[in-house]
Amino acid sequence: MTDSDHILIVDDDPEIRRLLRAYLEEHGYRTTVLPDGRGLADAVRRSRPDLLILDLMLPGEDGLSLCRKLRSEGLELPIVMLTALGEPADRIVGLEMGADDYVAKPFEPRELLARIRVVLRRTRALPPDGQDPSVRRLLFAGWVLDLHARHLTAPDGVVVPLSGGELELLRAFLTHPNRVLSRDQLLDLTRGRETGPFDRSVDMQVGRLRRKLRDDAKEPQLIKTVRNAGYVLAATVKAER
Repeated sequence: MTDSDHILIVDDDPEIRRLLRAYLEEHGYRTTVLPDGRGLADAVRRSRPDLLILDLMLPGEDGLSLCRKLRSEGLELPIVMLTALGEPADRIVGLEMGADDYVAKPFEPRELLARIRVVLRRTRALPPDGQDPSVRRLLFAGWVLDLHARHLTAPDGVVVPLSGGELELLRAFLTHPNRVLSRDQLLDLTRGRETGPFDRSVDMQVGRLRRKLRDDAKEPQLIKTVRNAGYVLAATVKAER
């Protein structure tokens, strides 16, 4: 944590706002509190918080809609969602909307503080995005990923269909070639936290992507496994505009 860490809290319960503000400030954070989502995007742009704590059940526009709107406007600050709903389906929806973590009410302030620290540490460890909006195609090892048409072409000219998740995962590798990416970093780069930070879904997605790339699962040449660290795309990548 640094002196500049600033937490924006949006919750309609005044007691929770008071509790969180006092607890977080006691632990060295600066805080701003809002009772609802009105003006949230403006507050984010104005105060530039390091992390947003966002209640799911808000009067007016709910937390899911607000989260989705922030992401659609390109506001990429980390978001921890609070909710009284403990069903897995509700958690999954929140994470799919772009939240980085999810804490069910009632919660222990110490647990929330630990989650905040983990999310901040993880997002700050991310490599730069590396994506240039003017780039149309990425070429690597004879393959071509067309970012506009959203399809992959093999060295023999065969067009290989990709799911949305596979495309985003491949894009993450191609914009960070020859760099080891942990599972958590890949989840964050692809906004793929549907089932939580320690899920093995990344491994399954990498397996599917290797098959699409005709990469031998036992001895992969393109997407290599780095033991206890993650995965690395072992290829030179050329960008075309």
